[in-house]
Amino acid sequence: MPLAPRLLVADQVAGSVTVLDLPDGRVTGVVAGRHLAEHAGFLALPGGRWAFVDDLAGELVVLDPYGPDAGRPLVPVTVPVAVPAEHLAADPSGRHLAVTTGLGRNEAAWTDLLTVIDLGAAAGPRSVRVRTRAGEPGVTLPAGPGGPLVVLRHREPGSLTAYRYADLMAAGPACPPATPSWETPLPDHDAHGDAHDPLTGRLFAAAGSGVHRARRHGDRLVAEEPLPWAGPGRGYYLRLDPVRRTLWSCVRGGPADPARWPGWTNDAWYHVLDTGRTGRVPLGPGLVFRLAVGRRHVAYARVHPDGDELVLLDAAAPRVTARRPLPPMDGAPRPGATPWDGVQRRAVAASPGADLTAVTRGGHGEVHVFDGAEPLATLSLPTPLDDGGHLALTSPEDGAWADPVGR
Repeated sequence: MPLAPRLLVADQVAGSVTVLDLPDGRVTGVVAGRHLAEHAGFLALPGGRWAFVDDLAGELVVLDPYGPDAGRPLVPVTVPVAVPAEHLAADPSGRHLAVTTGLGRNEAAWTDLLTVIDLGAAAGPRSVRVRTRAGEPGVTLPAGPGGPLVVLRHREPGSLTAYRYADLMAAGPACPPATPSWETPLPDHDAHGDAHDPLTGRLFAAAGSGVHRARRHGDRLVAEEPLPWAGPGRGYYLRLDPVRRTLWSCVRGGPADPARWPGWTNDAWYHVLDTGRTGRVPLGPGLVFRLAVGRRHVAYARVHPDGDELVLLDAAAPRVTARRPLPPMDGAPRPGATPWDGVQRRAVAASPGADLTAVTRGGHGEVHVFDGAEPLATLSLPTPLDDGGHLALTSPEDGAWADPVGR
């Protein structure tokens, strides 16, 4: 019998990761005492494995959601890393990883530690920590002759900075400073959002002036013309759809004051990598941030005082195909205050190999599952999923690892 899709549900506040069969919600595994670094998210790896950073323990945790079905452990690997984790990415092989550090619960940048990891080292998984530059850097690992590069996307001031992965792994103890092999400025100081296309080796960084592009050339990167946002606003999130080879984001416009977030405008932005076709699709006002890529659709969760909804787009011919209401959250964002401080949120997940979408109801311990546009089930978790929790939806051989940036 084919294995069913599975949902990874992280409650980063309570400290747990639960693996559920879909659609019935049967619990197939629990990893207790693990506090997922929500900003770094889950990272799909080849072979159906997933990785995340435990922000309390300071460890990269590798999950094998289908492992116990075949007599393998649910957690086959853990590796020490520096925290608080900001971003997590792998090279296309899934063997070489990098974790950047960010603010955590601090008001200003204070740590410059970068961790590089070799999951396939001869003596067992190994990690090395070096110093780079304090901030909130994104990271990608384009492959090439001589091994991958570790490319950090900095802001304030903006730059792309490349390091030879082999040089970082050869660093000694005590967190020495690392020397870049190449660096170039980004014209904006507000870059936020990264993607990497393993097929071409191109890197993408979202910023106010557009999506900046670079491709690997030896130990350097060659900058290319940025992609425009095709209208006002800018995208704060960027990810690769590996099925249709399309970049997706959500472009936000409207008032600059975060307390006026109900008046923000939101458009789904897309760029088809192989044809260059670029466009936008209106999603509606309010708070829209992360998105999820399914077999036939792209899913966004929209939060607004007049009612929350799941918005589904046809991924091949981008247009809204369904809007499904979501039950309200106690502690939801309110007009006149920021939509991310001390409020409940929603996480959304989908798999490139399935037609299911899952979205959380933060603070209520609920996950709503949809089959296409139709409500399928409401799953109850033993913890409240404060701050919205975090999700990953996986199905066998879905190819999700072709997007090698944590989400």
